[in-house]
Amino acid sequence: MAGTLTGANLLSRIQDTLQDTTSVRWPEAELLRYINDAQREIVNFRPESSATTSNVQLVTGTKQALPSGGLRLIKLTRNMSAASGSATGKRAIRIVNADILNTQEPDWNDPTVSGDAAHGTIVKHYMFDEDDPRNFYVYPGVAGNAFVEIVFSNSPTDLANSSATISVDDIYANAIIDFVLYRAYMKDAEYAGNAQRAQNHYQLFTASIGQGGQAQMLLDPNNDPVSNLGAVPRVMQQQGR
Repeated sequence: MAGTLTGANLLSRIQDTLQDTTSVRWPEAELLRYINDAQREIVNFRPESSATTSNVQLVTGTKQALPSGGLRLIKLTRNMSAASGSATGKRAIRIVNADILNTQEPDWNDPTVSGDAAHGTIVKHYMFDEDDPRNFYVYPGVAGNAFVEIVFSNSPTDLANSSATISVDDIYANAIIDFVLYRAYMKDAEYAGNAQRAQNHYQLFTASIGQGGQAQMLLDPNNDPVSNLGAVPRVMQQQGR
């Protein structure tokens, strides 16, 4: 989700802290570059900070790639009737373990496979490998026009000027400010106290990102023990796939 804060909103707070409101020591263009670096660092630590939901058309076969600009798959949710925003939802898609699938359907990547694994236009399951975050596999493979709703981490857009808005949610504003202050003080690390100031702000940055992740886990509806009573295990069953 993109934010609403502009570069100017952040720069005013940063320059107040640096006591450089006239941009003598740290030019605005330099601080904007640091803001852009901060967004990328946040997305690296917290991929969901740039989460994007989109309807996409899959390519033929089992191996699929994220849309342009995608950094990491978060999840596939459901089949769709088309790639347009007005498309209607269809069958839900579940994640499965690739090793289990390979054991039960060793030929599922073969486009000529028959039976339940026969390639078509409706996806039942998907597989994701942490070591290959920009790609994923679908089961059955695709033959024809298949559309799905996908959630993925998108590459943040750089702020070209101070009137542009940040690409991550406004909740990350303090983390961005601390990262920029870290980079700014590192520029003058040879002066007394600035190296420690830089280190303090980087620690505040990482703490903010980490604590935000812990809070998200606590509030995640999927972690509610009551709602998860009787939940279906996230593995593919031999029957009813």
